[in-house]
Amino acid sequence: MLRWIRQQLGVDPPHQSDTRTVYVANRFPQNGHYIPQRFADNRIISSKYTVWNFVPKNLFEQFRRIANFYFLIIFLVQLMIDTPTSPITSGLPLFFVITVTAIKQGYEDWLRHKADNEVNGAPVFVVRSGSLVQTKSKNIRVGDIVRVAKDETFPVDLVLLSSDRADGTCHITTASLDGETNLKTHFSVPETSVCQSVSQLEALQAVVECQQPDADLYRFVGRITVIQHGEEIVRPLGPENLLLRGARLKNTKEIFGVAVYTGMESKMALNYKCKSQKRSAVEKSMNTFLIIYLVILLFEAILSTILKYAWQAEEKWNEPFYNQKTEQERNSSPILKFISDFLAFLVLYNFIIPISLYVTVEMQKFLGSFFIGWDLDLYHEESDQKAQVNTSDLNEELGQVEYVFTDKTGTLTENEMHFRECSIKGTKYREVNGKLLPEGMTDDSPDGSVAHLVKHTLTRSHTHTLMYIGDEVLFLKAVSLCHTVQISYDQPDLPLGASDPFSHVNGFSSNHMEYYASSPDEKALVEATKRIGVAFTGSSGDTMEIKTFGKFEKYKLLHLLEFDANRRRMSVILQTPSGGTVLFTKGAESAILPFATSGEIEKTRLHVDEFALKGLRTLVVACRHFSPEEYMDVDKRLTAARTALQQREEKLQEAFDFIERDLQLLGATAVEDKLQDKVQETIEALRLAGIKVWVLTGDKHETAVSVSLSCGHFHRTMNILELLQQRSDNECAEQLRRLARRIKEDHVIQHGLVVDGASLSLALREHEKLFMEVCKNCSAVLCCRMAPLQKAKVVRLLKTSPEKPITLAIGDGANDVSMIQEAHVGIGIMGKEGRQAVRNSDYAIARFKFLAKLLLVHGHFYYIRIATLVQYFFYKNVCFITPQFLYQFFCLFSQQTLYDSVYLTLYNICFTSLPILVYSLFEQLVHPHALQSKPCLYRDISKNSLLSFRTFLYWTVLGFCHAFIFFFGSYILMGEDTTLMGNGQMFGNWTFGTLVFTVMVITVTLKLALETHFWTWMNHFVTWGSIAFYFIFSLFYGGIIWPFLHTQDMYFVFVQLLSSGSAWFAIIIIVITCLSPDVFKKVLYRHLQPTSTQNRQLAPASCLSSPCCLRPRPMPPLGSTSPVLHSH
Repeated sequence: MLRWIRQQLGVDPPHQSDTRTVYVANRFPQNGHYIPQRFADNRIISSKYTVWNFVPKNLFEQFRRIANFYFLIIFLVQLMIDTPTSPITSGLPLFFVITVTAIKQGYEDWLRHKADNEVNGAPVFVVRSGSLVQTKSKNIRVGDIVRVAKDETFPVDLVLLSSDRADGTCHITTASLDGETNLKTHFSVPETSVCQSVSQLEALQAVVECQQPDADLYRFVGRITVIQHGEEIVRPLGPENLLLRGARLKNTKEIFGVAVYTGMESKMALNYKCKSQKRSAVEKSMNTFLIIYLVILLFEAILSTILKYAWQAEEKWNEPFYNQKTEQERNSSPILKFISDFLAFLVLYNFIIPISLYVTVEMQKFLGSFFIGWDLDLYHEESDQKAQVNTSDLNEELGQVEYVFTDKTGTLTENEMHFRECSIKGTKYREVNGKLLPEGMTDDSPDGSVAHLVKHTLTRSHTHTLMYIGDEVLFLKAVSLCHTVQISYDQPDLPLGASDPFSHVNGFSSNHMEYYASSPDEKALVEATKRIGVAFTGSSGDTMEIKTFGKFEKYKLLHLLEFDANRRRMSVILQTPSGGTVLFTKGAESAILPFATSGEIEKTRLHVDEFALKGLRTLVVACRHFSPEEYMDVDKRLTAARTALQQREEKLQEAFDFIERDLQLLGATAVEDKLQDKVQETIEALRLAGIKVWVLTGDKHETAVSVSLSCGHFHRTMNILELLQQRSDNECAEQLRRLARRIKEDHVIQHGLVVDGASLSLALREHEKLFMEVCKNCSAVLCCRMAPLQKAKVVRLLKTSPEKPITLAIGDGANDVSMIQEAHVGIGIMGKEGRQAVRNSDYAIARFKFLAKLLLVHGHFYYIRIATLVQYFFYKNVCFITPQFLYQFFCLFSQQTLYDSVYLTLYNICFTSLPILVYSLFEQLVHPHALQSKPCLYRDISKNSLLSFRTFLYWTVLGFCHAFIFFFGSYILMGEDTTLMGNGQMFGNWTFGTLVFTVMVITVTLKLALETHFWTWMNHFVTWGSIAFYFIFSLFYGGIIWPFLHTQDMYFVFVQLLSSGSAWFAIIIIVITCLSPDVFKKVLYRHLQPTSTQNRQLAPASCLSSPCCLRPRPMPPLGSTSPVLHSH
């Protein structure tokens, strides 16, 4: 127990050594010296609380908030010293706020517990005591042999022991881990791959030694020692032997593996990124306003204390005849008395800090976030996906975005590849109806099909080796053999779309054969060669089979040189049917052409550039033939590198570089990735809204520029500036200065900037300011050849620039996660590259086109609602507490309270809470269609304009003015003559306070009604209902003697107040006096300085290209609530 507590506190890490030893099937050594290592259990814990720690932990988190902590201190002061108000007045609202927040957070954590229990309780099969036993996932221990069947998810990190295949391989997909939908092949060592039954596995004696848990998904170093016939056989283990928790088994009936990392030590759990808490601009403004009001509170309390002692300097006021001091009071310390009085005034005025603001804001964000999911315009019918909200804390930030950073593939495009053209031996071909036609030839031309040419070639040279077959056939064979495509032949009888999660991605199915590709590009190429006549028909073990125009050929796969981001190419070494050895390689043109020594290199380079200019994605294909002696050397190098325990990656890179050289260039392929619908309209709408769009992509710059032009990111009339292929800091700085000069000289023309990853690294290293200056003067920026971390760096660069603009990043793949997490707002596209981006985002949508409505409509609504909510809260609390301060001048600063303690408690909780909550959920300044059709309206709310210091000052001054009118209006009525009843009965101080309170409740409620543009039945119900509730409650509260109250100062006070005609007259006059200047001001500014939002409220319809979209917004005059909030 003590060890567990120490581990929880982080002072006793469970592992001391750098490696762990796992005994397969938990067959521990029988000698007495063995001390078993302690490993984590297999439970996944994503929840924050338990039943035992919920109350203390939640309270601690809540009291870290300055407002909650402040009210706790006030409550404790009220308990400790004699204060003018009951502790209940602070305690009850605090209890209400803490309880509501705790319920919300508890509910969210309960949902996390529920999800955890579902995962931890999932049924799994393990080998124990010679049989296959079903147990729960959480019961798996390190060393257990686990059985996983086809399409099941791996419950732990396993080292593969065997599969139903003779060669011990299996295929998996890691879409849920890294976003990659490709099938990956994993291997078992030969000594364990033969153990395909439970009895054989039970007899297996093996020990796995590996590194301690590590978050890197692609790194695993270990070795397995198998004891056979008393002899120890040691085999190295790498990432290709490890099956990760969260990955899914595909195209393999079943596998057995030994658990090496369990529970929170699995690589998936170690990759749970603790998302940094993003805070919206509104929340930051709110905290600033809170500090200002705290200063006002302290000023009022100190001033009141000083004035009290100044007043008491006169003998007659210090100890009047009706309030003689006790001996103890006369002898008490003046300093302690001063502190006590200061604290008492602090308690008296403490309601100027709105405690219920936080809970109302949380409820508004939580409830308001449902509107995004419910919006049918954000629902994608084809994929049956609706928009989802992962965090509701940033709703209003959607209305403040200034920069959008977007990925290209899968975000702007469909990520559905279609083969279009290719270049073979310097000749361009295009596919028409399953035939390859040379450029300029039509489908009905004689001998137009390459099939005719190929058949002719084959009949002439069928006795020759592969080297002598026609160039076109060799190219097609290279494309159909150089890949990691897998084939599924089974077709379960399930309804369409329900059979396999990849059916919507890899929908190619013919003759009961379905391709599962390593990428959409690879799948498109293999499908294309199949249509043309060279079909990949499958692989079994190390044999790959193709069908070339009806003739089957088998190739032996000798080595697979996997793709990696550094080399940017992949290769296969094959033994041909005739016994020769050939290397086929394909990759980016920059990774192949420099290593090619023969073939039409320049023509192919030209064709690749032409394809890229059309927006096509290109790959270059090459080959190399090995003599037997060369292959022996290659095999030796590869085997040595793959079995190395130290620096394996470096040695493999050296071996790959040695092999992939002296290449014979065969040609290039070009596939098209179609644009998503309405991308151009969306980008144009964002531009009209004043939002700058940056495209960050890993594609080559010609392809990226072409797509940017076709999607409207770059205009044809735009001056395209380039910062490409810079090799040194000086060269980069000089080019940046040249670009800056060009922008200044051509200031009338719009500019677009294209920058590549290498140049960007140089620019960010030494010349950030210069680079930012160029970027900010460009209408659109395109960054190509970008690594994932570079995307995040670019976002951070803009985010931390002096202007501190609000940034939004949108992407669909695992490579976009860092960018999504870095931006103020991260949006995931539910695309075809897994769910990693969606899980790490703040919001998720199915298509890029939905971004326009998300920002221009939902963002606009959320921002104006919460901006008004925050300022209205401060306003109504100033109205509430200022009369209390003014009252002290008339009661010798005796700390006499103006309002009854029940009114003090219920003002924020009951009387004024619901109208502002309903307003903040339903308010719309203009119709949603108007916001979408006129994106320029977004500019009216940009730069946090509704929460500027100017508008905050207006609401605060308005609150003070209204408070003065409440107090002195009531004072004029009752100050000189309190006999307001016909029978001459006099009114007292509680009647005066109740009159002020009544006027205040009516005025602040009607003030919000003036701000409301969009009236629903619910607005009417809570607005008039709140006023009615106040009157009904007051009549009941003052009309009955309540036995549980010590004093009942309010007995019959309200009834008598309402019996006076003068009081009714005063209420009406004071309310009109307060609100009429506001009405006149709104009408005046609406006619003199209307904003485009106000014009749109009046105009019946307007076109998108209206000049007002581009007209700068006039600054609102001092005292304006911001013109956007003016009502009709």
